[in-house]
Amino acid sequence: MAVARPFGKSSVEAAEREMARLAALEELDLLDSPRDPGLDRLSRLIRSVYDIEIGTIALIDAHREWFKSCVGAPWINLNREETFCRVVVEREAPLIVPDTTRDPMFSGHPAVTGETHLRFYVGVPLRTGAGHVIGTVCAMDRRPRDFAERDLAILEEIADVAMDRIELQHSASSDSLTEALTRRAFREEGGRMLQQAVRHQRDVACLVLDIDHFKSVNDTHGHATGDEVLKQVSAACRAVLRGSDLLCRLGGEEFAIMLPDVDREAAMAVAEKVRTTIAGLVIEGEEESFSVTASIGLSSLSIIGRDMDTLLAQADAALYRAKRSGRNRCLAWSSGAGEDAIGSRRRVLKAGSIIFNDRRSTITCTVKTLGNDGAGLTVVNSAQIPPEFTLAIPGDNFETACRVISQDRETLEVMFR
Repeated sequence: MAVARPFGKSSVEAAEREMARLAALEELDLLDSPRDPGLDRLSRLIRSVYDIEIGTIALIDAHREWFKSCVGAPWINLNREETFCRVVVEREAPLIVPDTTRDPMFSGHPAVTGETHLRFYVGVPLRTGAGHVIGTVCAMDRRPRDFAERDLAILEEIADVAMDRIELQHSASSDSLTEALTRRAFREEGGRMLQQAVRHQRDVACLVLDIDHFKSVNDTHGHATGDEVLKQVSAACRAVLRGSDLLCRLGGEEFAIMLPDVDREAAMAVAEKVRTTIAGLVIEGEEESFSVTASIGLSSLSIIGRDMDTLLAQADAALYRAKRSGRNRCLAWSSGAGEDAIGSRRRVLKAGSIIFNDRRSTITCTVKTLGNDGAGLTVVNSAQIPPEFTLAIPGDNFETACRVISQDRETLEVMFR
């Protein structure tokens, strides 16, 4: 049984609603943000209340389902088109599938026929106060079962609580684990810092820091130890920085730092001090002690880089080069005509398509930043994407040839050709 409104909206109306939905999601700025213990408690509550294996709270952008909380499964990202939850978002209503093997829409789904062996699914919309469905709250199991109206009403109440928690997170100024600023607070305070620097012709520098091989820390020593690494790295940064500097946890193992009244040369000295301080940490694991390193990219205020999104994109491109050239090092972005000459960027959240192989292959993506000369993109997995391709943004009637200038597993920075 599926409890949902039928597909009835015109393609134009559906596209407009999707654009408005993505704008609401962009306003919250929570994609790829750190896990939240409060939402994990709600996912555990879903498992307990319904005696099922998997409870999730997910945000859905243009190309993927990203799990803000997932208890009972190892999922982080899933391709949107391959998820059950896309139906909830498209219909803007709950979906109940008591037995996936008997449902014609899902019986052949890889999650049903493959190793996950999903047999039961119920998802309800995660809806903002303005009515935009930005994601889902779900209960899933590997055995079929019924789901009564009372059960659905309880899950919808949990979804409302989750939305309240998300909106509370949006207003928070500090990350609960590391005590660093949240992205929203960093953007607000950093934006004011940049405006003052431009007005008074002062220097500002931006660092983006990524802990090297952090996934292997979690895999080898466990997530509790990984959390301890994040806390110690944050504390190490604060020990080096001045009171006027801004430290932010961008998400996962990535941090950003704003340095007012610091030129590029002095900022590189700060970056090196941060790097060596982190490398000197001794982390106590359950079985043995170990150390970690960090790679750092640097950008500074310039004629091109005069806003937060541009400085972050430039620093991120320099970080990519630092990781590609061996990690545990600091590199600065160059404003010359080199391969990573990134112009001004603005933050967006738009649906896009990466087209290649003589237009025979297409990968959906989300456009996160956009400028006259290039864009920042996110994908589920960038491994199959060639160094040159065509980027299409249907909502803007835009299509152009691109080349990749920086890339990791889920993000790409591209220049238009």
